[in-house]
Amino acid sequence: MQALATEAFLSVEDYLSGEQLSEVRHEYIGGDVHAMAGVSKSHNDIAGSIYLALRAHLKGKRCRAYIADVKVRLQVMDNDVFYYPDVVVGCDARDKHPHFMRFPKVIIEVLSDTTERIDRREKFWSYAGIETLEECVLVAQDKREVTVFRRANAWKAEVLRGKASVLRLASLEFTQPLRDIYEGVEL
Repeated sequence: MQALATEAFLSVEDYLSGEQLSEVRHEYIGGDVHAMAGVSKSHNDIAGSIYLALRAHLKGKRCRAYIADVKVRLQVMDNDVFYYPDVVVGCDARDKHPHFMRFPKVIIEVLSDTTERIDRREKFWSYAGIETLEECVLVAQDKREVTVFRRANAWKAEVLRGKASVLRLASLEFTQPLRDIYEGVEL
């Protein structure tokens, strides 16, 4: 999802109240607000596939999966930041706000040509600073490729390719074959 810059500076409170009324989602970085561009059908299919599998896997457990419209709030160099991951899983009882999480366990971003650089650098390193985050997953939408970063592995990239590969999220005891993630998606 591509962010389109706006010129307005907003407080966190004004941003949060405005987001509840807005038809367009915005990410917030230290007072700067960036409107989010729409996503492709492939992007939506991939994120939806992962979300549905996670939701089914987590049924009856304390962890919950959310898709697209739940923000993650974090601090980066003393700035408040709100990102919209494509899929986020939270398990922490401290996350009580109805519209964002501070303590996610897993974050998944579906990449596009316009967002890949930001997702792989800025967002990834910001996410890695979240104390509760165990795994961060970047999913290509133009090829069958998933990159998994794990705190337990010092955030080193593990690249999965091909139909026979399986996404494993150790922190959630979850697996999903890449063929299922990309089902119906033209690559």
